[in-house]
Amino acid sequence: MGNGKLIPLVKRNRTMRSFWIGALPALLAVAAPPPRESPPARPAWSYADAVDLALAAPVAAHVRMTQAIPLKKEQAAGVRPGFFRFYVEAETVSLIRAPQALPARVNYVVDLPAGPGGKPPRLAKGSEFLIFAAPAAGEPGALRLIAPDGQAPYSAAEADRLRAVLREAGAAAPPPRIIGIGKAFHVRGSLPGESETQIFLQTADGRPVSLSVLRRPGETPHWSVALSEIVDDAAAPPARDTLLWYRLACALPPALPPQSLAEGAGGDEDAAIRTDYRLVLDNLGPCGRRRGRS
Repeated sequence: MGNGKLIPLVKRNRTMRSFWIGALPALLAVAAPPPRESPPARPAWSYADAVDLALAAPVAAHVRMTQAIPLKKEQAAGVRPGFFRFYVEAETVSLIRAPQALPARVNYVVDLPAGPGGKPPRLAKGSEFLIFAAPAAGEPGALRLIAPDGQAPYSAAEADRLRAVLREAGAAAPPPRIIGIGKAFHVRGSLPGESETQIFLQTADGRPVSLSVLRRPGETPHWSVALSEIVDDAAAPPARDTLLWYRLACALPPALPPQSLAEGAGGDEDAAIRTDYRLVLDNLGPCGRRRGRS
């Protein structure tokens, strides 16, 4: 009889225990606050930074680290204060740019900022990076980063942006590099408030490039850039974060040099040219380089 009374009690205990175990995930879900989404990571480089590196580096690649060995002080001469030097071995995941095929495994040296407490940072095996480098003398697969910050965490968006930059740069007639400003001219129109300013730019390969600013009464001033002798007044200004925008925003000086106005009439005409040049700079916006800045 005693055993007959205990069996239902054991069953009830097991039933209650099963209920609480089954309900625990739901209770925890109610009690715990919803997970907070991580803010999107800030791009490693601005557009101008990425173009600077992409155009200067013979090799741009997506790599996956297999090991990173901190070098001793005697092997890390010239390392900046607060940085540690690592010898990195990595697998080549994909090439974005290279003069020739890279081996499946590459190696290079990189300087990285100290981690918490001033200790060497921890680098997890399998971490993926974008690197800008050049082939180094020695064993096949040996690379040399072209700049101390020539490595950054990989992201598909960053890799796609670099591919777009290199496609533009590799086109049949990419926007030329601007090296200075030539002559500038201003012509008044037949109506009050109507005028046109033309500013000729100097390029590394001698190709013609000019800026035009057209003003008409009652209309917003319009400016454009011509990459040939023909000026199209209906052309739109270059879109931001394109190679042409970069060539202009990162090369044009903050003010016109005096020699650009040497053939002008002076006075109001020079002032109008300077005003129109400022309009172009304001519309382009800052170049946005931030490499080397804290």
